[in-house]
Amino acid sequence: MERKFETIVYKVEERVARVILNRPEVHNAFNDTMIKELATVFNDIKNRKDIRVVLLTGEGKSFCAGADLNWMRKVKGYTFEENVKNSLKLSEMLYLIYSLPKPTIASVNGSAIGGGTGFVAICDLAIASSHAKFSFSEVKIGIVPACISPYVIRKCGEGKTREFFLTGERLTAEKALSAGLVNQVVPPEELHQAVDNLVSRLLSSGPDAIGVCKDLLENVPGLNFEEAKEYTARVLAGLRMSDEGQEGTKAFLEKRKPRWS
Repeated sequence: MERKFETIVYKVEERVARVILNRPEVHNAFNDTMIKELATVFNDIKNRKDIRVVLLTGEGKSFCAGADLNWMRKVKGYTFEENVKNSLKLSEMLYLIYSLPKPTIASVNGSAIGGGTGFVAICDLAIASSHAKFSFSEVKIGIVPACISPYVIRKCGEGKTREFFLTGERLTAEKALSAGLVNQVVPPEELHQAVDNLVSRLLSSGPDAIGVCKDLLENVPGLNFEEAKEYTARVLAGLRMSDEGQEGTKAFLEKRKPRWS
């Protein structure tokens, strides 16, 4: 299945949704149209049972160059209230992807700059080409990486995020790896195979369990230990009693693959 969009390509094949940022002439920079189309696509993905894994990548040589310059010229003239409304659409789209109850993989095929690096941070896992470059360059033009900051801080920690946000430095793929922004760096010619291998590993896990894992990761850091004890015990009990949990345990004891795989 493939639906037509102006700024992205959206395909679903063999339980995997592929979302490709498709503005190679401007290094896949995003604008209000891309924000709206990404929100539409990820809402569709969220509600589809046939999709188990989501892959986000860029068309051409770049992953995403951040905000489109022509779009930035347009919003430059907005009122404060118009800017807040515009920025909130970006924030809502980022959270939609981050909180998706399905695993997301960023296949970083090239440079990810500014908000483009934010797209890497909101994905659960990221594999980068060794040629990829990263940068939170907003301070260089007098703004800040505000909407993506919650996700970068969670992924890289406050110390590294302070370094990256305040300096706006250009990061190699290896430095992004050491900071926890990406999970693996491979030569460009091996990127596709590395992503396919990761997809296969994710497909072998229980889809409901993965969704609950994502809930744990989002909710547990905000709980104290007393609250976490009750919350996590109920989560585990519910999964043990679920059809998926019962099937997974039965398959393990019978030394066979579970039905979902």
